[in-house]
Amino acid sequence: QVQLVESGGGLVQAGDSLRLSCAASGRTFSSYIMGWFRQAPGKEREFVARITWNSGSTYYADSAKGRFTISRDNAKNTVYLQMNSLKPEDTAVYSCAAGSYNGPSTRYYDYWGQGTQVTVSS
Repeated sequence: QVQLVESGGGLVQAGDSLRLSCAASGRTFSSYIMGWFRQAPGKEREFVARITWNSGSTYYADSAKGRFTISRDNAKNTVYLQMNSLKPEDTAVYSCAAGSYNGPSTRYYDYWGQGTQVTVSS
């Protein structure tokens, strides 16, 4: 069992940066694929980024490439999402998730946090 709690969201202006954190409980955190997803009002949840258990591989949605960076610290049971050059279209609730399969689909993830709101004003 893994419990996830996100933090770091907020209201920023276009071009600003934010770093989201996701703190996990559970002794097996290091064995999970960790992902970040987002859901904007009226839209489906979409994949943003994911990272393998040993940080050996990272994957990004096209919308995140070059602007967002996912990382993890297994000693702290925490995964991060550094978001730079934010745009109004990045406005969404951002959630982290833990899963056992390496893929972008939500069905690969077993545990979800409640999310943190990111709002980017123009």
